[in-house]
Amino acid sequence: MKPLGQYFDHTLLKPEAGENDIRRLCTEAKEHELYAVCVNSCYVSLCAEELAGSEVKIAAVVGFPLGACDTATKVFETTSAVDHGAHEIDMVLQVGALKEERDDYVLDDIKAVVEAARQGDAIVKVILETCLLSEDEIVRACKLAQKAGAAFVKTSTGFNAAGATVEHVSLMKKIVGDSMQVKASGGIRDKEKALAMIQAGADRIGASTLLV
Repeated sequence: MKPLGQYFDHTLLKPEAGENDIRRLCTEAKEHELYAVCVNSCYVSLCAEELAGSEVKIAAVVGFPLGACDTATKVFETTSAVDHGAHEIDMVLQVGALKEERDDYVLDDIKAVVEAARQGDAIVKVILETCLLSEDEIVRACKLAQKAGAAFVKTSTGFNAAGATVEHVSLMKKIVGDSMQVKASGGIRDKEKALAMIQAGADRIGASTLLV
């Protein structure tokens, strides 16, 4: 098992967060040797300044937190984030389209973001918002993300009714196997829960609380 800190995306997505909060986030990520910070796209440039010379990556959320903006908007936000220094894009899947079985739309939406991210050598994590989905819908979402070329499937935004569960992480890992990675995010506030997610198959943990 790799060092625990290397599982963590240190996350701050609250609307009231300001520049000083983001600076603190970056300082903590460096001090504790965490894998990445995860921020709203407007703070990518600031993170790039604060993390210069460190190994900490920058993840930016796109279409957050609803996933309901159109594909062109997600692509624009992705391109801007990558241009300003993002290494990873955490995009929200179009949940309504998935539930209506408009799989072609969902596939094309993810694929467009993946292609935009690749222009800057960035990877994409697809946020499924699992608390809104049935098991069959989670399976379908994982397969669509896989087909679109995303690197990760991710459980949750942390802004809905519930966050990550061990059961959903285990299911997602079973579907994608070694072809993709799984990020557990939302409601992970203690080390024991983080370790349970890793045991269930999570390759990365999104948490706003320092757990190392």
